[in-house]
Amino acid sequence: MPRFALRLAAPDTISAEEAATSFYWLTDQRSSFTTGTGPSLDALGDVPPLNLDFVRIALTVFAADRSVPRKRGGSNWNQREFELEIPVSDASAWNAVAGELARVIGFLSGDQWTLTFTKAQILTTMMRLPELTTPPKRVVLLSGGADSAVGGLYSRSLLDTGERHILLSHFNNSMLRPIQERVAADIERLVPGPTQQHLIVHLGRRETRIDGSSYPTEPTSRSRSLLFLALGLARASIDNVPLWIPENGFASINPPLGPERLGSLSTRTTHPAFLGDLSDVLTKVGAHAAIENPFRSATKGEMFEKVLDLVGAREASTFLSATHSCALTGQRAHHISTKVPCGVCFGCVLRRASFVASGVTDATTYIAPSTDPAVQKWLDSKSVEQPIRNFLRREIKARDVATLSLPQTYRVRDALDLCRRGMEELRRLYP
Repeated sequence: MPRFALRLAAPDTISAEEAATSFYWLTDQRSSFTTGTGPSLDALGDVPPLNLDFVRIALTVFAADRSVPRKRGGSNWNQREFELEIPVSDASAWNAVAGELARVIGFLSGDQWTLTFTKAQILTTMMRLPELTTPPKRVVLLSGGADSAVGGLYSRSLLDTGERHILLSHFNNSMLRPIQERVAADIERLVPGPTQQHLIVHLGRRETRIDGSSYPTEPTSRSRSLLFLALGLARASIDNVPLWIPENGFASINPPLGPERLGSLSTRTTHPAFLGDLSDVLTKVGAHAAIENPFRSATKGEMFEKVLDLVGAREASTFLSATHSCALTGQRAHHISTKVPCGVCFGCVLRRASFVASGVTDATTYIAPSTDPAVQKWLDSKSVEQPIRNFLRREIKARDVATLSLPQTYRVRDALDLCRRGMEELRRLYP
């Protein structure tokens, strides 16, 4: 079973065994992480200790997830087991919820986690003067994808004169930063008036360990979203304001592609059960946990219609087409920029269907279809189009929705109606 520890300091001499099982979050070049902020998150502000703890937890999970390759067989991924040791400000509080938190993380990643918390040493931090600006109304996660872009635009449209919001972005792939910057600038341009701050956090695991040896690398990472969410909560905790994590409700509840592939359409990042259970655990510890998905009852096409209403057809097309929804990263093997979306993964397919359903012109250039046989073969191997066509041939029923691990507060009939609306949008693309 892989075992890893997060360490906030490093001795001059480190054994090969310790280097292989440790992640070092330091302020110098020996750090295991590429980042513009240290383990005290000074770049975000005066983050309360318990939310700082949660960022350390999420970062360790993310680093471990990236460092243990999955065994693949067909469409199935193996379930891995991890043991993590993480330094926090209040070890007893976190150890009291360690089992619950491990199950929540397992729901997201599909793995088994064992978490042990130790007392962190007190780190020296810079003294910061209190901010004299008006506290933000909310913090909004801005990934560069279409849903988060709609969330940022909608949030800004709700602000009164004198109010402000914060857009928070995270990247460990440098390709995303210019997309995030453009989307934030477009939001400010399209809804003039209110004050806006855009924070971009670069935080990812390096390719090499502290001793110079290479980490094994798992190319996928279901846990990256946990780190993104933790960073958003860290900034929101400073002013005790809500964190928006915008995503269409159809993808959030993760409906089944078929009887044998339950919950196959997307990740569980914004699944109501995941967000609710995570919020409950953080609240028990005493950390800030005000997480909201303003579009939990909307389809992606309905979100695009919201943009159409706010800024008109031409601007909606330009704004949404500049976002990036593609989940694939294998473009480079075919000498294609990772900025060019494939067009056949679930993120791309749902995006294309949402443009059609909303009537907004899709100005996105996709790789598919390709005249290059090798590229088309790669696209075919990654495509979800046939599974989605099969999915659309059957009528989704209440018993299908009942298998989706929805919280008791989420009524089956509401989820069923949302699924049917989402499926109808997909049928516009695949009549």
